[in-house]
Amino acid sequence: MSVETTDVLVIGSGFGGAIPAYYLAAGGARVTVLERGPRLSAADFSHSLKLGSYNRIVDVIRGDGISVVAGNCVGGGSVVYFAASLRAPTFAFERQGSLGRRIWPADLTRSALDPWYDRVEEALPVTRTAWPDVSYAGGVLAAACHRAGMTCNPVPLAVDTRTCTNCNWMLSGCHFDAKRSLLLNYLPAAEAYGASIRPLHEVQTLSPSNLPGYRYTATFTILDPDDYSCTASSGVFHAKVIVLAAGAVGTPIILKRSALLLGGIPEAVGRYFSGNGDRVSVADIDDNKARTLLGLSRSNEAAYQALPIGRPITAATFDFLDPGKPEFSRFTLQQIYFPPIVNLLAQQSGQTHWFGISQRNLRARWRSWLTLLAMTEDDSEGFFSSVPPTGSFIRLAPGIGLGSMCYRPTARTRGAWLKADTAIRAILEKDGLAQVRPWQEEVTPAVTAHPLGSVRIGDDPRTSALTSAHELRGHPGIFVTDGSALPAALTVNPSLTIAALAERATPGVINCLKGMGASVHYGAPPPQP
Repeated sequence: MSVETTDVLVIGSGFGGAIPAYYLAAGGARVTVLERGPRLSAADFSHSLKLGSYNRIVDVIRGDGISVVAGNCVGGGSVVYFAASLRAPTFAFERQGSLGRRIWPADLTRSALDPWYDRVEEALPVTRTAWPDVSYAGGVLAAACHRAGMTCNPVPLAVDTRTCTNCNWMLSGCHFDAKRSLLLNYLPAAEAYGASIRPLHEVQTLSPSNLPGYRYTATFTILDPDDYSCTASSGVFHAKVIVLAAGAVGTPIILKRSALLLGGIPEAVGRYFSGNGDRVSVADIDDNKARTLLGLSRSNEAAYQALPIGRPITAATFDFLDPGKPEFSRFTLQQIYFPPIVNLLAQQSGQTHWFGISQRNLRARWRSWLTLLAMTEDDSEGFFSSVPPTGSFIRLAPGIGLGSMCYRPTARTRGAWLKADTAIRAILEKDGLAQVRPWQEEVTPAVTAHPLGSVRIGDDPRTSALTSAHELRGHPGIFVTDGSALPAALTVNPSLTIAALAERATPGVINCLKGMGASVHYGAPPPQP
């Protein structure tokens, strides 16, 4: 078993880990990043759905009532996400949810976070897209919204639209380095200042260190690159500060497994889990109606049939983000594309199975689908029931796992989904343009690529595991900076907010490290694209 030391141990290399790693390394700290997934670059990303390709870097983790899609590689979710980069609306920071009082810390508002949003948008960078950048599917949504008396807009993207080929393989990583993942900014910048990034290192526990000058010990296993369920070796790191950024599924599990070793953890760890209110629907577009009602025509043969053409996310309507409306009635409707491997999730109305003639006929028309993601306000009602023996979940097969997340949507969450479903139908079923079907007619199980909130920040120790500075209550020197720290669903894609919060938390991490006698400073500019 290897034993090493570092000033700062960063666990996870997604937005929550890469950003502090860069500033800490630039400030003079010894930084080590442990990532449980492999390290790949543009040349390694393949346009394939063969087993052994995409499932090397993407995990689908099934829980009780909810399934989570998560990145599993150096760069984390930024490598496989669809790059929609939106600031959360002001009202999202004022949410009360089921608590009946403000969930976010008092000092955290949209205006307070705006300077940190600015830094992230500069570093990635984020592109303010225009209508020529919108896919044909996004254009169909825009035309349908216009016809229904609503607006629709291009979505800001962390994509270099000059070099993007519109290949639509974002889930497999960007083969052309057009998507501005963390592999192109914060992570190489951190390495330029001496940070060490260790792929296939899965942290298991945290405990107090018995080494003078160090505060915490992290045990880890090194995974077999050909079979992540097998361990090649193990080791220990002693660190002065821990930055925990293993994701909203991984971070609470590490802490819960470490509870006895740490002498207890806050009760809120592993509670208040949210899927960001995600709800996916499929609109089966009538091509003839697309031509006659919307005046669209892609060719002489087809007015639409363009679901897979263009980038996965390009357009959305924000008409339902009215700050004057009550909670659980506000949401974004976003055009989105998923690979054909998930087409079996679409269902005929009134049927509850993925097989049969009608289901086969529906899937045969998949090119004429318009897939929509509603991001609503859920009730943060999820929790983690148990701790697996190792890792964040039980790995059943490459890319497939069984997690301990439990999700029982409340009436408020169900009502929010129903409002979104109703709005989608009003837009796309008008005069028979399409037939809309949620991926699941029943509202459970839910599916999300935006897990949040399982170790959330807040002012109330009874309902939040972290202080406003992202420090774990009762454990100085342990900071959580990933999506698990977000206290509530945002109604937009959360990546930019996770990144902005990580930017905001980093000066506090540096001050903590200074307090332990380390020679480190804060002040590096955002990495330049």
